[in-house]
Amino acid sequence: MQTNNLKKEALEYHARDRRGKIEVVPTKPYSTQRDLSLAYSPGVAEPCKAIADNPQDVYKYTAKGNLVAVISNGTAVLGLGDIGPEASKPVMEGKGVLFKVFADIDVFDIEVDASDVDQFVATVKAIAPTFGGINLEDIKAPEAFEIERRLKEELDIPLMHDDQHGTAIISAAALINALKLAEKNIEDVRVVVSGAGAAAMSCLDIYEQLGMKRENAAVFDSRGHIHNGREGLDASKQKYATDLQFGELAEAMKGADVFLGLSKGGLVDASMVQSMAANPIVFALANPDPEIPYDEAMGSREDVIMATGRSDHPNQVNNVLGFPYIFRGALDVRATGINDAMKLAAVRAIASLAEENVPDEVSEAYGEGALTFGRELIIPKPVDPRLITAVAPAVAQAAMESGIAQAPISDWEHYKRQLELRLGNDSTFSRNIATRAARAPKRVVFAEAEHYKVLKAAEMAMDEGIAHPILLGRKDRIAALIEENSLELEGATVFDPRSDDQLDRRQAFGEVLFARRKRHGLTALEAERYMRQRNYFGSMLVDQGEADALVSGLTRNYPNVIRPALHAIGKTQGVNKVAGMYILQTKNGPMFFADTTVNTNPTAEDIVNITLLTAEAVRNLRIVPRIALLSYSNFGSSKGYDAEKMAEAARYLHVHHPELIVDGEIQANFAMNQDKLAESFPFSALHKRRVNTLIFPNLAAGNISYKLLQELAGMDAQGPVLLGMRKSVHILQMGSSAKEILDMVRLAVVDAQIKDSQL
Repeated sequence: MQTNNLKKEALEYHARDRRGKIEVVPTKPYSTQRDLSLAYSPGVAEPCKAIADNPQDVYKYTAKGNLVAVISNGTAVLGLGDIGPEASKPVMEGKGVLFKVFADIDVFDIEVDASDVDQFVATVKAIAPTFGGINLEDIKAPEAFEIERRLKEELDIPLMHDDQHGTAIISAAALINALKLAEKNIEDVRVVVSGAGAAAMSCLDIYEQLGMKRENAAVFDSRGHIHNGREGLDASKQKYATDLQFGELAEAMKGADVFLGLSKGGLVDASMVQSMAANPIVFALANPDPEIPYDEAMGSREDVIMATGRSDHPNQVNNVLGFPYIFRGALDVRATGINDAMKLAAVRAIASLAEENVPDEVSEAYGEGALTFGRELIIPKPVDPRLITAVAPAVAQAAMESGIAQAPISDWEHYKRQLELRLGNDSTFSRNIATRAARAPKRVVFAEAEHYKVLKAAEMAMDEGIAHPILLGRKDRIAALIEENSLELEGATVFDPRSDDQLDRRQAFGEVLFARRKRHGLTALEAERYMRQRNYFGSMLVDQGEADALVSGLTRNYPNVIRPALHAIGKTQGVNKVAGMYILQTKNGPMFFADTTVNTNPTAEDIVNITLLTAEAVRNLRIVPRIALLSYSNFGSSKGYDAEKMAEAARYLHVHHPELIVDGEIQANFAMNQDKLAESFPFSALHKRRVNTLIFPNLAAGNISYKLLQELAGMDAQGPVLLGMRKSVHILQMGSSAKEILDMVRLAVVDAQIKDSQL
């Protein structure tokens, strides 16, 4: 993303709708006076008295057990330096988002106006009773070491300075696997470190615990090599001072086995990597610019094993692989701290996970073909859904074995199932779609490019690297909008279907359309005239291979957009009717709704076809569909056309498609509530299978349902995804936001990728 555009996008993102990135949401009923009397006065006195009698009951009656404080004084923020507590708040809110998204941990961010160690420690101690854990963040060294040390001694809850230990834990996991591939022992390797801040020192500490010999480490700070002849070294640096003295970084790297960079870009060049020992391990972790660019390091020799802090290269050392799950495990056993045993357990769990078979959805998100353990996969990907069930239990068990767990776990299988349910097995869906789209960008037609929101979405798609936009409309109008709104769309293709320079295309496209529709009342002249319409012209661009996908519908009603697509592109072979599917993002992962846009009153046969189309679409998104055919009736409890046709469709699918997890007819509450289903209909094929796909008896039910959930429950809805088309065509909701258009572009690109693979 270009710098100016990133700045604008970031500011708009943080300022839109509700300001900031987090909010507090009640977890108990509050709609009646009785609810409020229980939540506050007089009912709240009862849990207060219970806690006063037994302080451990605070975990039973309050949010303490799932609440972490992200605390900073803003003295060492994100490479920005000492910017103060207020300026650090967006970072702390962002850290809260990651805790919630990846581990379902609630967060209060707290920015403390105190650079003095004593004052900072006293402040944190004073507020600590509120929290189940404390994540210290962006505090400069050496004060960070002292603050963490004192707080760990004086508090009895999990506490960690993530800047130190997060990077250390993830890089240590990567190091274990890199050494395995290099066929080297950690006891024997020589390590060169560029940077001597909190993260670098913590990395060395944990490497030493894994077996690295202190005398084999050469550490450089801004003043050069840290050796025993230097004066003014603080305790953390003195620990790794050596008798051996190197004049410069290049000298130290000759023959070294491992390079660890936590400093700044441009300090290492290809010749320095070439001078290292066989199978050199290069961890260039400075952000945004590594100590040596990835391509330069990899091009310097064939045996390099490399990791960076960037997401656009293999082996990203990203703290999100660790801290959410470390705190999750620590909180779940009410650990009184986060000790070395727990950190090492996290290291080994992360390292081991990288060696296991990578789930298909993760491989699909990062490119074609399967991801396998090797030089380009020494640590798991951040979107790997298995991290929570691998790391959190390992940390929890280490806490128990080291004697600091106050609520030990006995049933580990049950615990892992609970972890899965916290986020849903499919909670990484949106992130995977975005990553997957970026791996094979497509040419996307934006049929309504004379609208600011469409151009904004096209700009964002270019920035993400998922699409080459083809913009349809008057060139002068599009150019004016781009300039007026300071959009960056250089390189996008612009076509005006009405202009003289498109005459040849209009004629050629018209001939193709006439050949297909001449027995449906269309004349040759009409066919050519239709090509002056953007939706016809755009559809033909896709049909004729000049584009890969079409997105339209912001300013046109649904029939006026789908009709040109059906005429110009048509349905997939064997498909009788197309259908529309919405994807709703829920706490438990995505839910798929169909048909929500096309078929007004489908027959039983239509329901079967809609179900099969939807199931295929869900599978293509790397999710196993578990399908409920909805009605007002449960398995024959009520009669009527809608109930009977859904039952008939279910019977057909059971016989002819036994591989599908599907049942009906069933009411929505029973479909979505496993306890109700188990109690009343344990015979159902949906018993013990969390439903993620709903098929509605008619268009009204489907359309009303998703719109109610979108508006009343605030669920994010993506769609409608048009099912059954020969090529990737997707129709927006009228009035969609730029973000919603971008969501549709991502889905359209992935759809085009899938269709290409099926040719």
